[in-house]
Amino acid sequence: MTRPSWTQHSPKSKKKLLTTTQYIYKALFKEEKNSDVAVMALDKVWHLHKVYLSQSPYFYTMFNGTWREAQQNFIQITILDDRITVASLDAVFGSMYSDEIEIESADVISVLATATLFHLEGIIDKCAEVMVDNISPETAIQYYEAACQYGVVGVKKSTFQWFQINLLSIYSKQPNLLRHISIELMSALTASPDLYVMQTEFSLYTLLRTWMFLRLHPDYDPEDPVQRAEALKTQERLVNAGVEMNAPSGDVVQWKYFTSRMEERSFLATPEGQPYVRVFQKLRTQYLTNHYMDLKIIYNDNIIPKEWLYRHIHNHWDALLRIDHGQEDCSPQQLDDEQFFENCMRCGRMLLEPGYQKWRWTGFNFGMDLILIMDSRRLNIRRHHRHEHERVLSLQTKRKFMVRTTVTSINAQRQAVFTQTSEICSLSLEKNEEVPLMVLDSKLVHPLLISINMLVVMPPNQSFKEIVPLSEEATASLSIPISEIGANSDRPLTPSSADDSAVFIGDSEPSTPSSPAPRPRIAWSASETGGICGQLAC
Repeated sequence: MTRPSWTQHSPKSKKKLLTTTQYIYKALFKEEKNSDVAVMALDKVWHLHKVYLSQSPYFYTMFNGTWREAQQNFIQITILDDRITVASLDAVFGSMYSDEIEIESADVISVLATATLFHLEGIIDKCAEVMVDNISPETAIQYYEAACQYGVVGVKKSTFQWFQINLLSIYSKQPNLLRHISIELMSALTASPDLYVMQTEFSLYTLLRTWMFLRLHPDYDPEDPVQRAEALKTQERLVNAGVEMNAPSGDVVQWKYFTSRMEERSFLATPEGQPYVRVFQKLRTQYLTNHYMDLKIIYNDNIIPKEWLYRHIHNHWDALLRIDHGQEDCSPQQLDDEQFFENCMRCGRMLLEPGYQKWRWTGFNFGMDLILIMDSRRLNIRRHHRHEHERVLSLQTKRKFMVRTTVTSINAQRQAVFTQTSEICSLSLEKNEEVPLMVLDSKLVHPLLISINMLVVMPPNQSFKEIVPLSEEATASLSIPISEIGANSDRPLTPSSADDSAVFIGDSEPSTPSSPAPRPRIAWSASETGGICGQLAC
């Protein structure tokens, strides 16, 4: 009996075929098959194909012009940019054989530099997306510098906006990141009317003081345990010696550096300080003389020329007298937006949770006690007037001022999620009158950053800040309290000869100053108490 024959069929195995793009990438780039040109850069050789490299305008011009390389099959590229690496070259060359490229945030600047060299706009745009999505305290400085170097406008704008929001709230707590901010960037931020100044202008001054000290002392690490312990010992010795510092323990080293200089001229007039003049010129120093403790600290730091401070005090007193006399021309009026933004006071605050909150920014504000009130979704401003304080409050029935309000909601990376900004408005408030500044959009969620730009008097001319006196002997005879400044009307406030006693910020070379004389200190009472103006009251 014949057995039936059975034909055994093996089960069909399903195998995913490579797509055309994947095949090209694997066979031509990875396995380097049928290469017609070798490219050498950074001591590595890639065996590539002119037809794919020609996607880059750099290589297209090379292969299709009258260049010598058009007839060669070996090309050596000299890389002058330190940001370009072998890995970034490999990634960019590989992208010409594929329709995608993976870019890690840690490598994005190297890839951007390489794509810029080869004029690959698609990869540059992809790098820009990665950078904007990954702005953080650790990356912002590098991203901004790279955006400036390679002309990536969108990244430059996004990182600058991030700095405006976070400079004071983040970098004041991270000194080893703060020190890497360039003079150019810090100057632009200090000048910006959109900078979120947390709390007042004095907060920005203290940050600039720390930033300048850290840049001048690259080996100093305030986060190093050994150096921190030494700073604490220094602070203890000073306290035991009866020295009043008005500085936290972490700032004692920089406090000692600036206040122990036994010379009359300001630090900005010294060779070490002159590179930072343009930054402090952008600082709104007219708002540094509104609080007694602030003025005390600033004078003894001797960073800012005292001539600037005296002029501000004179302008404040002049404005105060005119307000008391009822002169309308002292109130801000008929100012265009540019004038407002160049001269306005900048104050800020963070609100972590919703609910009723009320605060003021401390300091003498030309006789107006202005209180901000957040109630539900409405931000109001009130001209507070209590009878027991009438000696220091303006008695004018109505006071005019200009104000702009900005509120921003931020995410975990402290990037702006939504921003609401009001127009510049002119308000006229009676005593104890309260008016709304802004009704918050529903897209604004906590935490919220609030920035207030305000102008309560007509801004005086600030052109005197263009000069940094090399010698302040004309005003050095002042060994009296700040409260008596201006009592002697015969004392000159400006040097008799600018050529002999001042540095002009310009192209001319400054003359070499004579040996500076020790500077006298203002005799502040040891019994005085009080906090730095930047802290909130109310």
